[in-house]
Amino acid sequence: MKAKNLKIESEIGKLKKVLVHRPGKELERIVPDSLKELLFEDIPWLARMQEEHDAFAAILRKRGAEVLYVEDLLKDILKDTAVRESIIAEVIDKNPSSGNYIDGFLNEYLMSLDSNTLGEALIAGVLQKELDHLDRHRVLTDYLKGSEPYAFYLNPLPNLYFMRDPAVAIHDGMSISAMATRTRRRESRYLSAIYQHHPLFDSCNNKTFYQDTNFFSVEGGDILILSPTVVAVGCSERTEVQGVEELAKNLFNADLGIKKVLAVKIPRNRAFMHLDTVFTMVDFDKFIVYPGILEQVETVIMTPGKGDYLHYQRKDSLREALKAVLDLPAINLIESGGGNPVAAAREQWNDSTNTLAIAPGVIVAYARNEQSNAVLRQNGIEVIGIEASELVRGRGGPRCMTMPLYRDRF
Repeated sequence: MKAKNLKIESEIGKLKKVLVHRPGKELERIVPDSLKELLFEDIPWLARMQEEHDAFAAILRKRGAEVLYVEDLLKDILKDTAVRESIIAEVIDKNPSSGNYIDGFLNEYLMSLDSNTLGEALIAGVLQKELDHLDRHRVLTDYLKGSEPYAFYLNPLPNLYFMRDPAVAIHDGMSISAMATRTRRRESRYLSAIYQHHPLFDSCNNKTFYQDTNFFSVEGGDILILSPTVVAVGCSERTEVQGVEELAKNLFNADLGIKKVLAVKIPRNRAFMHLDTVFTMVDFDKFIVYPGILEQVETVIMTPGKGDYLHYQRKDSLREALKAVLDLPAINLIESGGGNPVAAAREQWNDSTNTLAIAPGVIVAYARNEQSNAVLRQNGIEVIGIEASELVRGRGGPRCMTMPLYRDRF
């Protein structure tokens, strides 16, 4: 019997296996003019970012988790010629930076690379100047590129270290994200290929609950597995309401034992891009939440209806919705910033609510969010603080940086 490497039935079960991406050369290809397009607020310092990420991974290992790297899995599947050809063809077909002629020599260039170099290129991108050595007919793009010194034939993927977004494991299957922004869509294509072709996932039989080819966007940062029978999904800047409904139907029809999907509508705002940027689970009945959204969220509990329809039940507040779906008499919503609205707003900018639970009541959080971490500790939560002067520049925290693959059932 094949070993199972995918089992996620909660947000808080002891973390045993997790997928991450160590920031690489793609981060050094961000320039001021591309910050907005690449979804960054500032230019990161890669060497320090890697140190911080390595320290984060070391903590996860020390606490008993096997840490896998998506770049390694991608390079593994690229050793297969058919997979390599398929990925390159898909990348070029969806590539906004090329045309028919460029497609030809870009394909030739990528196919000439060994699997390690190709894996790096597919993540770090391909600058126009990197292909200057090729003997080829020149076109207008080549003669005009002097005015665009950072022009790419294939754009970099600097957001890939936020592994939570392009796919998320749910029970023994995967939801492959239909990303909201063109900048990130290639990430989910790689995750789909890894899930389909890497032997790590052989036992999953490619069980999927959403596809990156679906019309409506759904991103992993909006999906929280609250219990073996309950999933919460944010309706946000990056996840459309219609996508939430489609995902809910797929989960109900998959015979997983999921009985309720809680839709949580949050403001469509860059500061609150995903549900997990304002709200995460830290223990059986405890959640950290940014207080600034509590009066703005809308909650609807979805359950299976007749045929292909859903049944909807609105709740007056996030607290009441959580009590209902988790069948608990009380819920502890721990407000970030310790009840100080100024501290909450400041620390929200630094992802104080984007915490990663590695066991019930044990979380990893950015150490810089001192007041939020203090109030968590006052509420009985063990907080493992990590340094993040550079990691934070991409606007994401410890939960954003991880794709849990296996948790013990609590």
